[in-house]
Amino acid sequence: MPDRPIADYAVIGDTCTTALIARDGSLDWLCWPRHDSPAVFLALLDSERGGACRLVLEDLRETTRRYLPGTNILETTFVTATGRAVLTDFMPLHPLETVPEEGPDGRAQGQVMRRLACVSGRIAGHWNVSPSFDYARAATEASAESETCVRFRGGGDAIRTACTRPLTLREGIAKAEFALTAGARADLVIAHGEDGAAGEGAPDAVDASLAATRAYWQEWSGRCTYDGPYRETVLRSALTLKLLTHGPSGGIVAAATAGLPEAVPGNRNYDYRYVWMRDASFTVTAFVNLGYDREAAEFLRFLREADASRGRNLHLMYALGGEVPPEECLDHLRGWRGVTPVRIGNAAADQEQYDIYGEFLVALHGYLEAVEYDPPVKVNDHLPEALGHLTDHILRARHAPDHGLWEMRTEKRQSLHTKAMLWVGLDRAVQIARSDPKHRLADAETIARWEQAAAEIRAEYHARGWNPSRGAYTMAYGADDLDAAVLRAVLFDAFDPDDPRVAQTLERVGAELGAGDLLYRYRIDDGLVGDEATFTACAFWRVGCLALAGRSGEATALFERLLARGNDLDLFAEEIDAETGEQRGNVPQGFTHMAVINHAVRLAADESGTRTDEPDCRAEPEVVPA
Repeated sequence: MPDRPIADYAVIGDTCTTALIARDGSLDWLCWPRHDSPAVFLALLDSERGGACRLVLEDLRETTRRYLPGTNILETTFVTATGRAVLTDFMPLHPLETVPEEGPDGRAQGQVMRRLACVSGRIAGHWNVSPSFDYARAATEASAESETCVRFRGGGDAIRTACTRPLTLREGIAKAEFALTAGARADLVIAHGEDGAAGEGAPDAVDASLAATRAYWQEWSGRCTYDGPYRETVLRSALTLKLLTHGPSGGIVAAATAGLPEAVPGNRNYDYRYVWMRDASFTVTAFVNLGYDREAAEFLRFLREADASRGRNLHLMYALGGEVPPEECLDHLRGWRGVTPVRIGNAAADQEQYDIYGEFLVALHGYLEAVEYDPPVKVNDHLPEALGHLTDHILRARHAPDHGLWEMRTEKRQSLHTKAMLWVGLDRAVQIARSDPKHRLADAETIARWEQAAAEIRAEYHARGWNPSRGAYTMAYGADDLDAAVLRAVLFDAFDPDDPRVAQTLERVGAELGAGDLLYRYRIDDGLVGDEATFTACAFWRVGCLALAGRSGEATALFERLLARGNDLDLFAEEIDAETGEQRGNVPQGFTHMAVINHAVRLAADESGTRTDEPDCRAEPEVVPA
């Protein structure tokens, strides 16, 4: 089958892992039991070798889809020549009777449930289930356990598939044919593990699980405190971020996928199923902005447990458990649209990027403000030690070169964004220490030392980061390259948006890195093959910079045009091809959805940019020819 556009995919999940489902109902990506586990379905990256759970309907004419309101339950409506059917896809996540102070707030069942119901006329077709274990590197063994249940094994892993229709097994593919009239259903349940409870009690079990999962998501959505003009889009981004969380550890992965290309053609294909320290600042801010203090605390719990040194040995990137695996190319996979290599693991884990200390302190400051400096004991007890270690890192790294925000695999430089984030870190450390009601985090002498160092760092990057010949602040000291990361530094107050030099820089960035409303991160030789697409989060950062500069009307108009760049479900990948408008890179991308949330909140808070009219968030599903 031809590779589907990245925008064709919707995401479901259970806060342990996620599954990607195409517009035609094909489940093409699923890693089990957690986000960074080996994939058992990966037709997303190779439709022949990868394996999928496909729905095939006879004479399909139209498709529409939506999420059930306030949930991550996907509902796809199919119109055929003879009837109409609704497919409901979800991963069961049941509410807990009592939510603990820390840890998962729901009970994941380790299942995917797929309900196809005929609502009018007659529909016919079949389910096809063909997993491929360990990224299609392990042989698959299939065996029928009953007329309606098949077990698949491979690579030390297993799944069970059960259906309310008979399953036949041929050449490793389980097939269930159906011919449904109005009111009839064909339920399919896939469960992970040797003991996966697939199909037991179906369809009643599906009814009960659907009701419980819907209750979980609607209760969670009901706690969102944002009530501005972009509520539906903001809530969808929040629900997407929640899907990218890992309940057992508290971590949040950067994206659900690996290997989707940022350039076509090119070799910019990376694995984003890990936890980036850099995402901490925007992740915590996004959740706090919406009233989800517990999610912010859970992310900080992950960092606390992943780094037992209390900030002494902070890493750029973490796996959800154990070490980030070495980068590896899956040369047997064809790649999306033939773009290779498909990479798993991530070599950037070994890079030196000193902005992460500022990122952590921004996250910590935002969380402490949200809980009015009364955090749980486990956070509170280690605050003095963590604050001391993080600020010590900044003071040691202030003159050192690093690899910078964009993780380019080139030599280290004196990165402007890094220097700005070091100032941000010290600034937030001072704010934390001065706001501490018990005055135990730092003494007056220490705070004064941080303030002095912060002033020196800020003066340095303002002086050495400015390039008179370019008329702009550039990517690194002495460099001529422009860098969209300067917008991010403005958002963190590292630059004054009213400064004429900053305004001139933003104009230069827009002129040289812009592609209409979109922005490239940079336009230099980074040693990789192919021209990458525009970086979607950068375009949203420009919204924030316009708002800060008092240009609220322009900011709001740009924000709404950017929202229209999402797919029909308001989901965003990492990048957008400026020529075609197609999504590029891993999906859904947390960094982009954080930007959607934070800038919707920013616009709502800006009195001159307040709007009362509702933007077009595409609440109605898009009709697409089959």
